[in-house]
Amino acid sequence: MNMEVIDTSTVKVLVVDDSPDAAKLVEGYLNRIDNARFQVIGAQSGEAAIQEVSKNAGIDVIVMDYFLPGMNGLEATRKLKEKNIAIPVVFLTVNKDMNLAVEAMKIGVSDYLIKEDITSPVFPKAILTAVEKQKFNREVSELEIRKRRLEAMQEFVLGITKEISAPLEEMKKVVRRILERTQPEKAAKYLSLIKENLDRLDTKMEKLKNLKEDKTVQYIKDIKMIDLS
Repeated sequence: MNMEVIDTSTVKVLVVDDSPDAAKLVEGYLNRIDNARFQVIGAQSGEAAIQEVSKNAGIDVIVMDYFLPGMNGLEATRKLKEKNIAIPVVFLTVNKDMNLAVEAMKIGVSDYLIKEDITSPVFPKAILTAVEKQKFNREVSELEIRKRRLEAMQEFVLGITKEISAPLEEMKKVVRRILERTQPEKAAKYLSLIKENLDRLDTKMEKLKNLKEDKTVQYIKDIKMIDLS
């Protein structure tokens, strides 16, 4: 079965179904797809699924049955949401109840399929679409965080530059006036060094005022600094 896949990394799938053979069945159908790789693990209850995702950070998508021992698929999905586990969930169940499908979509599942769909291209497409959508949402979220952080940095920098710019300019004027007069060689050397450092500081201040990217570089250990190169 051919299917265009942008990301060729392995997709890790957690199958939540009370049947011990469900994970192997899902893996068998998914591995028929060309240009995509899947690793499938199983959990036979909602409680076991929550434990699995809590210890395994690499799971990309959850395939959830509705009929489970203990909490059902809807309850398990709600519990995952309550714990802020943002892994996409695709329902795969024998239950054809439209009301259940609507309820599942309301709580944010990526898709609702019946088990007859497992043999069709609809099933792997739903899995890959859920993973790609989650990846896109994560990238958008990261961009928004970086944007807000940059705006906060720009606001902070603007306040700092306003406080520093005036005294810095006065210091540069004083140094220039002193250098215009005849000075002993040693004093002139130190004054020139001061002027160079003031000019460097002025350049960095200009770069800070025109900061357009939230870019940092490693400084020491866990400390990072703004990249003004």
